[in-house]
Parts: sequence; C-alpha cells; structure tokens
Amino acid sequence: MARPFASSADLGEKRQSLEVLAEGVYALTAEGDPNVGAIEGEDFLVCFEALATPVAAREWLDRLRAHTDKPIRYLVLSHYHAVRVLGASAFGADVIVTHDNTRALIAERGEEDWASEYARMPRLFKEPASIPGLTWPTATFSDRFTIDLGGDRGDLVLAYCGRGHTEGDLVAWLPKHRVMFAGDLVESQAALYTGDAFHRDWSSGTLDEVASFGARTLVGGRGAVARGEREVAAAIAQTRDFLAVMLRETGAASTLKEAFERTHRALEPRYGSWPIFEHCLPFNVSRLWDELHGVERPRVWTAERDREVWDQLQS
Repeated sequence: MARPFASSADLGEKRQSLEVLAEGVYALTAEGDPNVGAIEGEDFLVCFEALATPVAAREWLDRLRAHTDKPIRYLVLSHYHAVRVLGASAFGADVIVTHDNTRALIAERGEEDWASEYARMPRLFKEPASIPGLTWPTATFSDRFTIDLGGDRGDLVLAYCGRGHTEGDLVAWLPKHRVMFAGDLVESQAALYTGDAFHRDWSSGTLDEVASFGARTLVGGRGAVARGEREVAAAIAQTRDFLAVMLRETGAASTLKEAFERTHRALEPRYGSWPIFEHCLPFNVSRLWDELHGVERPRVWTAERDREVWDQLQS
C-alpha cells in the first residue's frame, strides 16, 4: 500500500507545552512540530522562529503573553524554511535577524519552498491566506550578532556554526543560563530533515562547533527540550549518528533506490517511530545522493519535484 504523501495525512492536533527554561527564557514544544522560543531583555523580547502562518504565530504569542507583556524588538529566524518564517508578520518585531546566507536563499528559492512545504505539511499552515508574502530580514550577519539584553541579563549571541541543515543555519546562545536554541541543526527525539543539507560538514565541524558552546539546556528544532549536559550531549550525538548512518548507507549504494532502501533499513529500528521520519527520508536520501555525486548545492525543491521523488522512493 502506498504511503500518504509526506505529512499530508497527519491532520491531528499536537499537544503544545510551554516550558520556562530559566528566568525569562521560554520554549514551546509540540510533540514533534516545530519548536519556538523567547528570551526576555530588560524591557523587550527576542523571539526565536516564527511558525508557518501569522495565525499559528499569534496562538503562540497569546500563550507567551501570560508570562510577559514586553514588546518584541527582535525576531530571530534560524533558517529560511517556510514553516519557520512565514508567520513573522504577527510579531511586529522592530528587527528580523537571519544569517547572510538565509537572506540569499529566500531570494533564490523562497517561493518554491513555500509551495513545497505547504503541500508536505498542510496542518502547520493554519489559515494560509493570512500570510502576507515572503519574510525578509532587516538585519543579517556572517559570523556573530550580539544582542545586549540590558540590566543584568547579559547578552544573547547569534552564531553561525557552519553549513548544516541549510547553508544559513544559526544558533542563539544565552551564556548567562547556558541555554541554546539550535534550530534544526540538532533534534532531540525527532528525525532529521536533510533535504537542503550539507551532510559531511554538518556531521563533523558544524556539530563540533555547536557542542563547543557547552550548553546545559538545548532546544532543538523539533522534539523535547534537552536538559542537563548528558541530555544535550545525547541530542547532539543522536543528530550526528543519524547523519553518519545516512552517509554510510547511501555511500555504499549503486542506485538512488538502493540508497533509500539501505538507509531506511539501517535507520528505522532506532528512529522509525520518531516524528516525520517517513516523511523526510526520501527527500533526505535524494539530497545526499546528489551531494555524494558532485552536486555541491542542494537543488530547489518544488511541489512537482517533491511528488516525483516521493513516487520514486516511498510509494
């Protein structure tokens, strides 16, 4: 029996949990849906990620307002994927921050990614007509971007750790509390999406750089918050293992179909029950196959190409 396309049949609501990670530091998780967060400055807020539509974003902000009524000065977007950025208009942020490469990727493939992700994950796009258009940053950086939180709250450091989940992923690091928002560079108890990834860089130097911060609390792109050094190390190790298995199995295959079958067989016992595993794997293997065969930058995903790859590998 053919599997339903991507997450098109995943229509049930997920239970959201708002967690206070430290004084004035918040994360919203939702059983494998995209995670978001917020950090209080002395008299303003920094929000991390924007969700897929303004309607979905306003639901998160309504929950956040039970804890703080400070105005939102900064909205930080970890990368360009539609489910992370298209809700930005709901925040009314003074400044929208991304990495330099993310701005370039929005220009290059933002429209196509929007159509692709809407077809793959329709449930996340609550009232899609509320999206006013592509989200454009108003500030970008190449290496570090530091936000003075004011008073005795210290700094929030936005950092580029190298190519990984995309060319432009950033992390948000709060040294005072040793809290990191890692975006999709790290997942905790959730499968990876690597359809726009640089697997070799990600699995080595990029994750090494993420680990070097020494976080004691880590919010990945999906899944549970990792609390304590042991859980943080486990989340990074899990991410690295997923990538290593993909590299090994796809690299040993002689055809794309064989690469998918080998990779699925190797990953499924450990990761198969985790959120979006079956959804992601065809797109993951297709990108890795290209990468291992000399296609340096990921090809643009369109709704049409999505269906072609899915039918070839997962149906």
